[in-house]
Amino acid sequence: MTLSLTFHGAAGCVTGFCALLQTDHGRFLVDCGLFQGPKTLKALNHGDFPFEARGIDGVFLTHAHIDHSGLLPKLRRAGYRGPIYATRPTRDLCAVMLEDSAQIQEGDVAHLNRRNERRGLTRVEPIYTVADVEPTLRLFETVTFNEAVEVVPGITARYWPAGHLLGAASVELVIMDDGAPVRLLFSGDLGSGHQPFLPAPDGPVGVDHLVLESTYGDRERIDLDLADRRAALAGELRLARAAGGPLLMPTFAVGRAQELILDLLAVMEAEPDLAGEIFLDSPLAIEATDVFLQRGWNIDVSENPYLELRHATRLHYLRRPQESDGLDRLRDWHIILAGSGMCDAGRIRKHLKRLLWRRETTVLITGYQAAGTLGRLLLAAPTQVRIQGDDIRVQARIRSLDVYSGHADAPALVSWFQARSPVAGKVFLAHGEPDSVAGLADRLARAGVTADAVIAPELDQTFVLTRDTATLIEGQAARMLPGAATRPDWYNARADLLSSMNEALQALPDDARRLAVIAAMKAALLTPPAAAVSPEPGHD
Repeated sequence: MTLSLTFHGAAGCVTGFCALLQTDHGRFLVDCGLFQGPKTLKALNHGDFPFEARGIDGVFLTHAHIDHSGLLPKLRRAGYRGPIYATRPTRDLCAVMLEDSAQIQEGDVAHLNRRNERRGLTRVEPIYTVADVEPTLRLFETVTFNEAVEVVPGITARYWPAGHLLGAASVELVIMDDGAPVRLLFSGDLGSGHQPFLPAPDGPVGVDHLVLESTYGDRERIDLDLADRRAALAGELRLARAAGGPLLMPTFAVGRAQELILDLLAVMEAEPDLAGEIFLDSPLAIEATDVFLQRGWNIDVSENPYLELRHATRLHYLRRPQESDGLDRLRDWHIILAGSGMCDAGRIRKHLKRLLWRRETTVLITGYQAAGTLGRLLLAAPTQVRIQGDDIRVQARIRSLDVYSGHADAPALVSWFQARSPVAGKVFLAHGEPDSVAGLADRLARAGVTADAVIAPELDQTFVLTRDTATLIEGQAARMLPGAATRPDWYNARADLLSSMNEALQALPDDARRLAVIAAMKAALLTPPAAAVSPEPGHD
């Protein structure tokens, strides 16, 4: 049997996970996610797939987050008609997340095309539209945790709780080769095991190859219990209220928003002086909350903890854009939760544009911020940022509370790996930035894993697998250079340049000096760079 594994996403970066598994029994994808981060990385979303969509026989979806599911409508649009295997909560969450993703793309493209028309530039098309979502959802086939499913003769799948999100799974694939099984395990995104509203991550014991996420592979976090976590949040609320408010929370709409609201309500009940109105300004988070109310049963604690949200009088759902715009008129203490969580899309950008310059505002970031996103830039404490072409001075307090992550930290990843051992073949470290991958590799080495057993794949690399070996196919073309996905690209550099230039020009004493500087910059831009001169032989 010829068995190969190709990493078409989240290799050398955190977003866009997509792995192609080719066997004699068929060709399958594990996830088909949207790239997020620098514009050069997101441009891959618009390009052709690096495989023939019509030739895929099945998709194993680990969970609903858009960096794992977000290109499924594009896959269907490109000709895919096979099954998409997922748990029922994942399917229900995808129903709202993929439609929201399509609406955001249509809205962003409409805004961009208006700008392009004014500039005489070519119009662009969305990756997919709302019309593509329902046909994609009809391809879903739901699976149950811990039950083996024969997807085709010779390949069996089993979904294990991953504890990262409602319905999130690790996927075990058993591929028969002349009567002998080859076992592959894809971790998906793993939870810490200490999250109060989700089950602990689980998985099989003894696999041949493991694809392990490494988002926080170089980081140790203090896992707080629910009471301590709420105490930490209460501390941030006190500071935000003392600053004058409001509190703006960029929020991942599915999972994080619901947890935050439960904690905010609990803090306000315990400390009435911190009580205020909570505005959930995210249609996706509102629809996702309905899924959590219906599907949020946690088997570990035998209850649905999200039911408290049903009758929360301080919680206000803002579905229509006009309701969101009405927040401009508020001046009293209040809290706004809006997506997207990395500040790169959705209504959060509008609120940041109107609130970042106000000193009384607090922006509280509670989730992972990928390289090149506005959220990552804000954490670097800039004096100015560029949002939708406008320069915005940053005078708000930018705070971070790293106790809500849905990802396991480095010790938890190693612990989960050890519980799956022995791993006969290789451990592929994916879904992590280079420092995180290197940090996790070092921890695995200290746990006794030999260096040659750990592989950090690059984007579009293919490995031929046997039961205990993985051989890289050399000479493959990649869509991006190694490391480029996690570095600020020229778009980021241009935005920084424009902000710095405007600030520097305004600081000059008079218009004559400003015009002279502008003329010098134009001259430098229009002068072709000098060609590099090679040294003569014998000279260094």
